[in-house]
Parts: sequence; structure tokens; C-alpha cells
Amino acid sequence: MKFSYAMLPDYSLEESLRAIELADELGFHAVYAADETWHKDLWLLFAAAAARTSRIRMGPSVSSVTLREPSLIAQAAATLDELSGGRAEVVLSSGNFGLLAQYKLDWKEMKPLSRTIEGVHVVRTLLDEGTITFDGEFFRYDGLFTFARPVQERVPVKMGAMRGPRSFEAAAQYSDGCHQALSYSRQAYEYAAEHFRAGAEKAGKDWTTMDFGAWVVLAVGRDSAAAKEAARSMVGIYASSMPAEQLARHGVDPDQLTPIVEAIAGGDLARGIELTTPELTDKLSFSGTPEEVTAKIKEIEPAGVNHVIAAINDASIVKAFTGRELPGVATVEEQLHLLHDEVMPAFA
Repeated sequence: MKFSYAMLPDYSLEESLRAIELADELGFHAVYAADETWHKDLWLLFAAAAARTSRIRMGPSVSSVTLREPSLIAQAAATLDELSGGRAEVVLSSGNFGLLAQYKLDWKEMKPLSRTIEGVHVVRTLLDEGTITFDGEFFRYDGLFTFARPVQERVPVKMGAMRGPRSFEAAAQYSDGCHQALSYSRQAYEYAAEHFRAGAEKAGKDWTTMDFGAWVVLAVGRDSAAAKEAARSMVGIYASSMPAEQLARHGVDPDQLTPIVEAIAGGDLARGIELTTPELTDKLSFSGTPEEVTAKIKEIEPAGVNHVIAAINDASIVKAFTGRELPGVATVEEQLHLLHDEVMPAFA
């Protein structure tokens, strides 16, 4: 089981760099960030982090092939790979539907999965060959080339997935792995694994050797109640992007989320948090003491998950997003240490 740190780059840049340095020192597999307008630019942040780290891999999880042209993703990934000495990787998707809406783009009219599959082909081709001629449905090039060349023989290009089943199948069939976002139940991962395996078989791949990652909202600390309260503050914000099918695989009635989503969309975060029950928090996050978080991961491990991507929530992130002051919540650095010292050994 690999463990990685998924950061929201909304701290000061120096704080973010120190957290990445610590994750590197502790032996985390990778650091990822969302390639979204809402946050500070991950490519610039990771370029700076490359010079201050030696082992940790880095890249977007996820980068949107809708908002960032895939040839430019390939260019940036190749440049980061050279800067980091061969430690870059990329996870692609069609993008955060909430962010797309703010660009007045309707994902229902965009063929998101087909667009992502085509984007994977573009990124893969440019990284491998440095040039592309392609006449696709969404992207077209005539002899496009780049002098940005990666150091490693093959930069991993993966796909993010939530809904399924075709997204999980496509991730295995067309890319190097799958990061399933915002799933926490055995049922959700068994469903994903079934279709991930089917896609791998179509491509003649062994799915057990591929990256099958769990991108999860996580808060860990000695004070279980404080950690769970940090998670509760953020669960509604994240869950608002979960499709009904995914919620059902957690035993959550989508109608239960409707008033929470409406409150958050209307700017009433306090009401949204108030409506997020402890039961819902438990179903839609990995939070609590190291022992509680370990038990949560143990629950999904038998489905075939081999990579935990921990989107750590601390008091600073909660305050930035919600304005709430939460005493007793472990800092990012403290949570990285707790994961390293008390959770990761259970999966060694």
C-alpha cells in the first residue's frame, strides 16, 4: 500500500513547500494537488518543490483536459519531470463540474469521458514521442512538437474516476491507473475494482500491477472528536460533487445531500455544516484517531486498493474554506507524522 499526500495549495507558498519537504523526508510516495483555478498554481509550486525534495513524486490529481489543453499538460509534465529528475506523473479528468459551471460550461453537453480518453492519448503521445499529428473529436494537431522532454522513460498518465462503470474501465484500458475520488466504502471500491479489472482485461493488462488509488478526505489526530469535526466542516463541500450513484454505494440517499448542497451553493456554509450529521461525516471521510483511520483503510483494502491519497484537512484549510475556528485539530505536519508513524506501518 502506497501513501500519498493530496494538498490543497491554499496555504502560504512557504507553508506548502515545508509540508511537501516533510512528506518527502517521511517517505510518502507522492504529493498531488488539484489543477483548478480556485487554488494556487500547482505547476509553479511543484517546480519550486522539485529543488527542495529528492524522492517524492509530484503532479496533478487531477488536471482538467477541458480547462487546460492536453498538449500544454504534457509540456508542463515533461518540464516538471526534468526539474524533479524523473518524478512527475499526471492524473487527468474532464474537470470539476462545479468549476466548469463557473466557466459557463455544461458537462452534460461535453462528452466528458470521451474527451478525457482523447486527452490521455494526446498527453501520452507527446510525452513519449515529442510530436503529434492527430484528428480527434475534441483535439486536432498537425505536426505539433515540443522540446520539453521527460527524464523518466515513461511518465505515468492516469485517470480520475468517480461515477462508473465506463470511467473505471477506461482508466485501466487507456491509462496507467485510476484515482477514485471521494469513495470510502467497501461496496464503492468493489464496484470500481470490478470494472477496473474488466478494462484492464480488454487491454491485456494485469490490473493488480496498476495504480488503483483512493483519493479520500482525511483528518487524523489524537483528539478523535476534533479530527471528525474538521472532516465534518469539509464533507458537504466535497460531497456536493459526488454523483447520486456514488452516494448510493455509501448507503447515502442523494436527497439527504440536497439541502446541504443548496445551502453551500447559496453561500450559507454554516447551515451546510450544521446539516452535515456525524453519521454522514463517518460515511464520507476517513477521520478520527490513527486507529480509527487505519480501520477505515483496512475495510477497503481487500477490494484491491493499493494507494491511499490523503486529502488532509487541518484547521487552516477549514478556516480558509468555512471561516470556522477549530481548536485541537492536528496541523498538516502533525497529521503527516501520525500517518507515517501509526497508520502506514499497518500496511507495510
